[in-house]
Amino acid sequence: MHTANSSKIEITTFFLIGIPGLEHLHEWISIPICFMYLLAILGNCTILFVIRTEPSLHAPMYYFLSMLAISDLGLSFSSLPTMLRTFVFNATGISPNACFAQEFFIHGFTDMESSVLLVMSFDRFLAIRNPLRYNSILTNARVAKMCLVFSIKSMVLMLPFPFALKSLTYCKKSQLSHAYCLHQDVMNLACSDNSVDFFYGFFVALCMLSDSVFIALSYIFILKTVMGIGSHKERLKALNTCVSHICAVLIFYVPVIALAFMHRFGNHKSPSATILIADIFLLVPPLMNPIVYCVKTQQIRKKVLGKLGLK
Repeated sequence: MHTANSSKIEITTFFLIGIPGLEHLHEWISIPICFMYLLAILGNCTILFVIRTEPSLHAPMYYFLSMLAISDLGLSFSSLPTMLRTFVFNATGISPNACFAQEFFIHGFTDMESSVLLVMSFDRFLAIRNPLRYNSILTNARVAKMCLVFSIKSMVLMLPFPFALKSLTYCKKSQLSHAYCLHQDVMNLACSDNSVDFFYGFFVALCMLSDSVFIALSYIFILKTVMGIGSHKERLKALNTCVSHICAVLIFYVPVIALAFMHRFGNHKSPSATILIADIFLLVPPLMNPIVYCVKTQQIRKKVLGKLGLK
């Protein structure tokens, strides 16, 4: 610590936390956590490799799936270092600058994944609503521009976070609530006025919530279109193309919305429940998305099995 002024001592190290009360089991808990990270990284790298090397998968839907895999990898690599340090080596200290950088990347890739899920819902709507014009509307150039715009938007939206947190004074509390840094968690440690951070963080949360609203609207239009199809078999076929995306949306949004509300409004929240939901939010989507798309998307499943030498 060093002196900020004559009356305050500014904190220069934050302390992460694993699972309160289970510190003696952290080394054992680290085994499934490392296994989940390994599977998530291998799964998403496999998706990227298969799409990259298979010309038949060079289509808008699979380009968006590649973006989803990239955001999942970014989310995994952003949280992996401090998760390993906390659970494997019991090294809980982290400098403020490193913490601010980590929360920027975690929130940035989270917003990117939210944006990708939104554009994937538009992709599904367009494929069902206007299949004959699908390829002419979603050209490779347009898909590339959309991916680039959403990626830049996510990073620009999160860019004020580390600078806003750096402007705050931390002089009393240094214990974070997770094994990684989140904006709401760090902001609550400040002993100076954090109202600007609070309102901007709330604005970012609303932006992500708006993504989920637009996804819901997309599926309302999809259902309306499907109900207009005469054949029952064709209705099921059309809806089946959306199953993977619906699973990805639920896997992502349920924990992230629950975590946001617990941080913002949970005055009497259980620390263990918050930690569990936050860990699910970081670990489960990157792990499950490749599995869901391999199981439910026939083209991906066949190509992955083919690469592995299996039929």
